[in-house]
Amino acid sequence: MRWFWIDRFEQFESGRRAVAVKSVTLAEEHLHDHFPGFPVMPASLLIEGMAQTAGILVGEARQFAEKVILAKIKRAVFHSLVRPGQQVRYEALLEQLSDGAAATSGRITRGDELVGEVDIVFSHIDQNMAGLNFPRENFVFNQEFMTMFEVFRGQEEAVRL
Repeated sequence: MRWFWIDRFEQFESGRRAVAVKSVTLAEEHLHDHFPGFPVMPASLLIEGMAQTAGILVGEARQFAEKVILAKIKRAVFHSLVRPGQQVRYEALLEQLSDGAAATSGRITRGDELVGEVDIVFSHIDQNMAGLNFPRENFVFNQEFMTMFEVFRGQEEAVRL
């Protein structure tokens, strides 16, 4: 099973910017253990939500032809906690795109409040310089993912109408 840490896109500008949202609910089991009696969304999962938003932006910029993986978290700074019943907004900007990699900057907000800032570097692993061979099939942007992406994009389109 693949975990998605975004619920839908609000905006998607190919090769430039993506905005996604995630509603945090007590229906998510991980919140019951983090922390008992005071549940908060773990920072690692907020980073993953940003990585998914930014990674999709990077992948779509090349029509999902490449396997895009998170290579490095350049910076992750958090200013406040996210609790059940709240919604976060991930805004990812594509800062640099080359044959071998991409760099993104991101902001996580809740309403008008800045929750966190996450800057990520992605690798196009088929273009790696080490000469490593990876499976031909795109295990990152597979059919399950592409189906979900079309749902995400459809929701974004519906918001515009």
